[in-house]
Amino acid sequence: QVQLAESGGRLVQAGGSLRLSCAASGGDFSTTAMAWFRQAPGKQRELIAAVSLSGINTDYSQSVKGRFTISKDHAKKTLYLQMNNLKPEDTAVYYCAGRGSRSGALLFTEEYEYHYWGQGTQVTISS
Repeated sequence: QVQLAESGGRLVQAGGSLRLSCAASGGDFSTTAMAWFRQAPGKQRELIAAVSLSGINTDYSQSVKGRFTISKDHAKKTLYLQMNNLKPEDTAVYYCAGRGSRSGALLFTEEYEYHYWGQGTQVTISS
């Protein structure tokens, strides 16, 4: 069982940058595919970035492609989300999620496919 804990969320002005971290404990981080989701007020939770267990393959939602970068640091057992050129519509609670995988390249893009979830971290972008 993998436990996940996000950090790094805060208030940022539009156009700024922020890096979220998701520290993993327990389980085997090297066999865990991961993702970042977010949920804005009044909206459903949505996938914004996914990474395969090896870190080789990534996928992004159209809303963040070119601005956000997901990455895994196996030595630190940490997942990151680098967010640049932030916009007010990026305001949301951001969650990291993980699941076991046997494929180094396989991506998982549906919420129901993830078994482990963090508690979320609030990101607020002011205009």
